Amino acid sequence: MHTKRMTVTWTLKPEDVARIRFAFSPMWELVASLRTLQQPARQSIHLPWLKAVRAKVDGLDLSELLALVPPSGYLADFITPPPDTPMPDFPAELDRVRQADPARAAEEAAKVRGTDAAVIARFTADPAAGVARVADALQTYWDECFAEFWPRVYALLERDVLRRSRQLAQGGARELFAGLDQAVVWTGERLVIERPWCESGELHGDGLVLVPSAFYWPAVAVMTAPYQSTLVYPVRGVGTLWEQGPPPAPGALAALIGRSRAQILLALAEPATTSALAGRMALTPGAISQHLGVLSGGGLAVGMRLGKQVVYRRTPTGDALAGQA
Repeated sequence: MHTKRMTVTWTLKPEDVARIRFAFSPMWELVASLRTLQQPARQSIHLPWLKAVRAKVDGLDLSELLALVPPSGYLADFITPPPDTPMPDFPAELDRVRQADPARAAEEAAKVRGTDAAVIARFTADPAAGVARVADALQTYWDECFAEFWPRVYALLERDVLRRSRQLAQGGARELFAGLDQAVVWTGERLVIERPWCESGELHGDGLVLVPSAFYWPAVAVMTAPYQSTLVYPVRGVGTLWEQGPPPAPGALAALIGRSRAQILLALAEPATTSALAGRMALTPGAISQHLGVLSGGGLAVGMRLGKQVVYRRTPTGDALAGQA
């Protein structure tokens, strides 16, 4: 028996390609983690997180959230609005959920399948109240089970966005999409994405948002009109997410430049900001800045401005030194 290949096909005009942007979303990660709760075996890579939060989850009422976000298939889109800035924070995204149009939210809730019909019926009977309850539940779930882990997830997503942005700048759309995911194929003017349904069309004039995700991994997701066209793809390096502590500092390199600076230099295998390095190294941003100053002064690292942030990367000399470690 042959399974028919189902795809979403988007035609991208040159102006659409020029308006490709990256963003990552704490709300997407939070909502995707609800599926991890329901299907731990599908994402055994997140078992360390599951073990850490299981007792807290058992004390929460997540019934409405789990009804709107079933283990597979369609989930209500109003809960995951496409990011409107490259690095939105959770309070801003939660406000967008609270401001969701109740009528649209009710339509989306009615499309969810394989879930608690009574819970969905309660939501659609008074969607304005339902949206408010969902937003409150998301806030509680974030506070109890996700906020303390977000800096670790943030650092992983940030590294991916920086890497992909360089790919797009240096090799264009072809190189970018070639390494995004095997379910995503770029033909030169069309983006073909394997999904459980068929759909074709053009982008609707506001560009394409690419969103890496650790908790939706290893799947891809798409959002279309009336939302901005969005492709959620599996973040690279998710296997390192729950590793404890900073990268090791080999003895010879540590003896040469110091243990903390050696760890930072090894961590700069991928460009990173001071705050991201501080989260990984368990050091203060001030201490990281001092070490980066020494590494930069020694020609081993260099900073480059990206928007309002400064991103550090190794120089060729730093690469060579790290490669000898």
